[in-house]
Amino acid sequence: MSAVVAPSKPAFTTETRDVLRAAGPPRSKGRRWRWLTLAVIAAALTGGAVIAVQRARAPKPPSFVTVPLAKGDLVQTVTAVGTLAPVDSVDLGAVVTGKLIRVLVDVNDHVKAGQVMAEIDPEQLEAQVRQNAAQLESARANQVSARVTLAETKLKAQRTNELNAQGLATGDEKDTAQAALDRAEAALGVAIAQTTVAQASLNNVKTQLSHALIKAPIDGIVLSRAVEAGQTVTAGFQTPVLFTLARDLSKLELSVEVDEADIAKVKEAQTASFTVDAYPGRTFPSKVLLLHNLPKAGATVVTYTALLSVDNDDRSLRPGMTATAAIVTDRLSDVWLVDNAALRFEPPRPAGQRRQGFFFPGFGGPPGGGGRGPGPAGAGAGNAAAGGRGAPQGDRIFLADGTAAPRRVPIKVLATDGTRTAIEARAPREGGAHAGQRRDGPNRPAASGAGPGSGELPQPPPALEEGAPVIVDVAVEPAS
Repeated sequence: MSAVVAPSKPAFTTETRDVLRAAGPPRSKGRRWRWLTLAVIAAALTGGAVIAVQRARAPKPPSFVTVPLAKGDLVQTVTAVGTLAPVDSVDLGAVVTGKLIRVLVDVNDHVKAGQVMAEIDPEQLEAQVRQNAAQLESARANQVSARVTLAETKLKAQRTNELNAQGLATGDEKDTAQAALDRAEAALGVAIAQTTVAQASLNNVKTQLSHALIKAPIDGIVLSRAVEAGQTVTAGFQTPVLFTLARDLSKLELSVEVDEADIAKVKEAQTASFTVDAYPGRTFPSKVLLLHNLPKAGATVVTYTALLSVDNDDRSLRPGMTATAAIVTDRLSDVWLVDNAALRFEPPRPAGQRRQGFFFPGFGGPPGGGGRGPGPAGAGAGNAAAGGRGAPQGDRIFLADGTAAPRRVPIKVLATDGTRTAIEARAPREGGAHAGQRRDGPNRPAASGAGPGSGELPQPPPALEEGAPVIVDVAVEPAS
């Protein structure tokens, strides 16, 4: 067996040992500091990037659409729709039956009272006049005959009485003569009555003959004509309308239907105005003349008729036009005015805010959702009555004061015209600020009540300033 010889350690020369000794130990300490510096720089860059990303993702403070607060006049109106009509119009028909032989007027012709407008064939009526005239003459002749007979009978009765007194005539002869006298007097009465009847019949036929000429009953203008020459007209229980006349188109009336919910606000002599589709942008003045007490019941609503005066001197308006009237029921001067959208505005909830808990300072109201909304439940319930039906629900407005949180200002609604609302400043309600807002400091609960016994003085209404930016909406950021 051969023996295994272990390798011997390398032998270093004197020069090699000198070099290694001069180089010394490895520089591990400097290299460690260099790596530590690089790690710190990398961590700083990573943290900065994370912060930058978080800031980029974080929601920006909302910007708002505002309108300047200003004073002005507010006019509260009631709107109603109706139709224009002449003040005095007449539907003219035929009194007698017959064929029209002439029509002398046309639409838009001006006529005078008594002017002949059309004529019915008078031939049959004229024949009736002649017949009744003959009957009258016969009755008059009978009357003359009855008078002569009466005179003769009266003489005979007188002679019979004289003879009876002398004993030359019997009592029967006397009675017979007296009876004949009485019959003669009665016959005269019948003749007189028949003459009267004949005269009345003749007058009646003459009147009908005069109605063959259809005449204008008033001074005015012909609005419509429904007949032509040669047409037969019939006088009956429902006489057909031949012509429609209006007295004067320079004066019209507007009949509008006012809703039962608004009728209590409308009074006679109130000023009004109206528009018609034929003249866009033009407003016509008017005034309430009369309110009817008789209601008109529709399928779902009850209305009352109001009559409004209309001056039509330039004849621009025509009967039958549909008009929309605005009746002025109230007028407020030099009051603060805001858009109705300002009373419906609710500030948006900040990002990350829980639905329950504290509320964002200065926003007011429970967190019911961002953007515009109907406002807190019950807000402005009392003021809506003051503003009338359609008043916006809200007892506060928000002002943009340059911060992320709008400033809440309590107000009282006075009236509204459907677009703008008249308001006035109102002192904060008893008990402090809105729910979730602390009055007594961040670490103390709000006082349970503010009054004479609580030691807290009533707060004066906040001052409203001309031109203050009133928030009406949240501005929409353009898509990037």
